[in-house]
Amino acid sequence: MKPLVIAGIVIAGLGVFVLVKGLSYGSQSNVLKVGDLQVTAEEQRMVPAWVGGVAVVGGLMLIGAGVGKRRGA
Repeated sequence: MKPLVIAGIVIAGLGVFVLVKGLSYGSQSNVLKVGDLQVTAEEQRMVPAWVGGVAVVGGLMLIGAGVGKRRGA
């Protein structure tokens, strides 16, 4: 398989995963710091669905470019 097709399949697959299952990541921020006392808050943030849509479209474009590309022409 061509590298563009493989990359397209991987990116499109990740995009579908984000759209169907959702993907979250942790974010930690300092809320209060007084001397040696430090209070932090950790929250889970979701990756927006539009990121998954962009990944699917981009992956499909890479697959199309990999399939449509001809050597020596």
